[in-house]
Amino acid sequence: MNIGDVAENTGLPAKTIRYYEDIGLIKPMRDGNGYRRFRDQDVHKLNFLGRARALGFTIEDCRTLLALYEDETRASADVKRVAREHLTQIEAKIADLNAMRGTLSHLIDACAGDDRPDCPILKDLGGKS
Repeated sequence: MNIGDVAENTGLPAKTIRYYEDIGLIKPMRDGNGYRRFRDQDVHKLNFLGRARALGFTIEDCRTLLALYEDETRASADVKRVAREHLTQIEAKIADLNAMRGTLSHLIDACAGDDRPDCPILKDLGGKS
């Protein structure tokens, strides 16, 4: 399978596929003319990586998860640890976003939104209370 076929099959852009090859996440075969030739296992890895990235895992997390996936003697506890660490990071981001939403909501409510120049939103952004 060539890179165009793989891109269509996986939903990943060819540029991403080439990047994953450059950083060693996949290793497609090369034809005599130098063109990439992807095997079914390469496509499977790319689908795996696409799903992991869609869940927000970092490239290094993906590298770890892929190594664990390929290791038939892996401990599921190792996989769970990586996923749990990622979930903790997601939960922290959600908490930060909720705090941002609360602050912004409060500032919007405090702003009269009329023709006067006084604006609590700009005062807050300017560091003035």
